Amino acid sequence: MTDFIDLKLSKPILRAITEEGYKTPSPIQAGTIPSLLEGEDVLGIAQTGTGKTAAFALPLLHKLAEAQHKAVSKKPFAVILAPTRELAGQIGENIQDYARYVPLRTKVVFGGTSIRPQIQALFRGIHILVATPGRLLDLMNQGHCDLSNVQTFILDEADRMLDMGFIHDIRKISAAIPKKRQTVLFSATMPATVKGLADGLLRDPVTVEVAPQATTAEKVDQQLMYVDQGDKRALLDHLFKDSEMEKVIIFTRTKHRADRVTRNLNQAGITAAAIHGNKAQNARQRALKAFAAGEIRALVATDVAARGIDVDGITHVINFELPNEADSYIHRIGRTARANATGIAIAFCCEEERAYLKDIEKIIRQSIPMVEDHPFHAADVANATSKPVRPVQGGRGGRGRGTPKGGSGGRNSGGKRHTGQRPKSGGENANTGAGKPKKNKWRKKPGNKAANKTGSKPGGNRSGGRPNSGSKSRASH
Repeated sequence: MTDFIDLKLSKPILRAITEEGYKTPSPIQAGTIPSLLEGEDVLGIAQTGTGKTAAFALPLLHKLAEAQHKAVSKKPFAVILAPTRELAGQIGENIQDYARYVPLRTKVVFGGTSIRPQIQALFRGIHILVATPGRLLDLMNQGHCDLSNVQTFILDEADRMLDMGFIHDIRKISAAIPKKRQTVLFSATMPATVKGLADGLLRDPVTVEVAPQATTAEKVDQQLMYVDQGDKRALLDHLFKDSEMEKVIIFTRTKHRADRVTRNLNQAGITAAAIHGNKAQNARQRALKAFAAGEIRALVATDVAARGIDVDGITHVINFELPNEADSYIHRIGRTARANATGIAIAFCCEEERAYLKDIEKIIRQSIPMVEDHPFHAADVANATSKPVRPVQGGRGGRGRGTPKGGSGGRNSGGKRHTGQRPKSGGENANTGAGKPKKNKWRKKPGNKAANKTGSKPGGNRSGGRPNSGSKSRASH
């Protein structure tokens, strides 16, 4: 199969994708589109940047266009779930591009923005709903969205959704969709949790795996730079003296660090903007648009954006801080070298991050080539023979004890849904992991009258009322 025409897609869709510059289907597209057109369930495993959105969107649009369904108020015919606002937005934009010559309505809904326009769009009637799980559940619970007409249910980046604690939301949404449906699940990796979810949702699926699990994009030139923690800012400024660093994404582990790096870059005369869970949605969208348009040179992001950014021409990805979950490294560097392009991924590694580096090299099954030719090379770190010591902290981004894994953002902000106390300050999660959590000064010893009196009133305990539910936490990113 050498051309999209061979896939037997409808002429309006072929016209649209030709205008988008699509000529030859990628392996994931060639492997999944025929099965999806036949109505089969599909389990797709492919690394980021391989064309997964078109793989599920094109056959969906073809089938809906052929059926000529009239949009029904509050009842979409297809639901696509995505873990983050950015990814949901990108999917929605791609679908609109592919569907420009077919009369289908698509709406993207996520938290962090006004729910009213989303309610109005659903009331008017849409064919395709792209959503983050938390906001979709809110719309369902308020009676604004009925999934009884859904014929196609698609989950994109399933492993990321489970990492963020969406499992209960997904099951509730799935239960509201008719059992007689087509279900599609795409994931970059296939851990046991994702396999369990797939087994429960898919019926005799066709499995398409176009690359080994947990592999990095072949055309990414990976580089490792050992540097002391205190020299990272200076090294970053030094790298930006290279004019070829035109469009750069810089990843940090925490929101606070992302803001700090952004300020330092702007002070050095390098245009930059930050994007993370604490940013308002309109600010995140402005930053992405400015970055895509080349108005700013650097975008500083936390892992909340690692799978949601699909911007053409990203020349470099810099891991200012190595992720403490090795899978995240793969998704971070997958922002470059997309659509057959090439790119460079540079990883900074200080003494405290050697354990993270070891985990990353283990999962990608290769050693990242070291670059010594820079003025801040930390030879003592590079030549260290002692066993790497894992930093004392909690989970992704330094989450504290009792905070849901990967937690960031509020109920509909796009991050994990909090069941306990809202964090008082910045940090990627409720707890930055730096030191012990502060003691609750309102908590009294058992038997104390003041404690009993305080505990009897709603909100009397400043720690947040209902206890954290751990694995039952829900997210809406």
